[in-house]
Amino acid sequence: MKLCFTLNGQPVAVDAAPDKRAVDLLRELGAMPDMPDVKDVKEGCGTGECGACSVLVDGVQKLSCLLLAAQLEGREIVTASGLGDEAHPHPIQRAFAEHGAVQCGFCTPGMVVAAAALLQANPNPGREDIRRGLSGNLCRCTGYVKVVDAVEAAARELAGQDAARRNRAVGKGKRKAKNNAGSTS
Repeated sequence: MKLCFTLNGQPVAVDAAPDKRAVDLLRELGAMPDMPDVKDVKEGCGTGECGACSVLVDGVQKLSCLLLAAQLEGREIVTASGLGDEAHPHPIQRAFAEHGAVQCGFCTPGMVVAAAALLQANPNPGREDIRRGLSGNLCRCTGYVKVVDAVEAAARELAGQDAARRNRAVGKGKRKAKNNAGSTS
């Protein structure tokens, strides 16, 4: 079956068995030349229990080990590496690094995706909201305190970016109104 979808902003057209698991297809694509690097999609349990294989499908967190390849057809798929890059990291990626929210790193991509989905749905979560939002992602190393700290920091950064954007937009509106006020046409 020919599947066409977007992966980390890049269009993908690939032949795959429709019953192939999405996690397997994504990991195989990561090894192919001219394909987005998606080695960050991990398989921890293969049964939807650990969250290591989390990806965003049309902006919604999904467990790729529970999806069939055919379910990717026509969708936009984003992995942790598709959120940002080394030069321009997503605030959640930066916060995880700055707050030491990683240990062995195996669960990190899934945690980052889950955190990004959480912050999209709830831009100002409390610590309990964060714990609940990440409850489907298991980590054997961190103890979660630094993960929660990182998500809080990313939420603050994103809120600051949104406020700055709003201020710029308001400023443009005021300038436009001021310029039009002096017009006599």
